Amino acid sequence: MRLNAHRCPNGHLTYPGHELCPECGEEQTETIDLSDETGSVVTWTTSTATPPGVRQPNSLAIVEFRVEGESVRAIGQLTEDTEVEIGDEVRPVYAEELRDPDAGIREKESHEWDGYRFESV
Repeated sequence: MRLNAHRCPNGHLTYPGHELCPECGEEQTETIDLSDETGSVVTWTTSTATPPGVRQPNSLAIVEFRVEGESVRAIGQLTEDTEVEIGDEVRPVYAEELRDPDAGIREKESHEWDGYRFESV
């Protein structure tokens, strides 16, 4: 699995991807894999009132990646052992389950449960 940002012909990056660039309206044609990149924490928070199946407490961060002079931000969970401050460097780490597929109202097969968390570099 990849952590994909998307780029339009004018060089604008977005995450998650959109059919059309939110900045200029051009079709997004290039995919940039962020899973091997490092980014810096823009802000973070810890939620203690989480939805069913999401760990409690659940720390989240907005992370900014710089790719070829452009920046793009992604939001995601922090790994359980990661404590961060604004400006800290983090990297994406693949997780098979971001939440418990047996909790909540969705059928297990109807949704992808994997994704990325961020850990300190």
